[in-house]
Amino acid sequence: MNNINSDIFKIQSNNVLPSRGKILISEPFLCDATFGRSVILLVDHTDEGSMGLIMNKQLPLLVNDVIKEFKYLEDIPLYKGGPIGTDTLFYLHTLPHIPGALHVSKGLYLNGDFDALKKHILQGNNINGKVRFFLGYSGWEYEQLIQEIKENTWLIAKEEASYLLNGEAKDMWKNTLGKLGSKYETWSRFPQVPSLN
Repeated sequence: MNNINSDIFKIQSNNVLPSRGKILISEPFLCDATFGRSVILLVDHTDEGSMGLIMNKQLPLLVNDVIKEFKYLEDIPLYKGGPIGTDTLFYLHTLPHIPGALHVSKGLYLNGDFDALKKHILQGNNINGKVRFFLGYSGWEYEQLIQEIKENTWLIAKEEASYLLNGEAKDMWKNTLGKLGSKYETWSRFPQVPSLN
């Protein structure tokens, strides 16, 4: 007989509220093709709703396939930001000189003047760990995200989000959980669908 302590799978509230720049980490058994084992950066959270970008779902496409000026550059990965607006390109970056960029958190910005960003890239500047591109975004209506947090679908991380641009997509969920302590690190070792183990 298995004596599994089910408390290990309960999220202990850290009293962190969702806000711009916070990181959402999905609970380990969320069986959803888009959000299962995802790490999401909230880029906006207001009384009207919330918007985030999934940081760890790399697409089979490259930015080089989407932006013709980048065709001959070194491969630039493209990520699935979420299921909404999948024909729209978003980009997170650490470049404060890009005009019109939205400050998301310490040293991290969303979008801005795309021509200025293209110029920066085409001048040969290294963008590894400094720029990440996304198709689409994740969105929640007013109080929908709060309800999902109450239902333990999401855990909110406390740390700064800028490290997410350096993270490898395939290990990001596991590594982000590991930063939260041994209880949550244990989650990363469980299969997403236990019945298939």
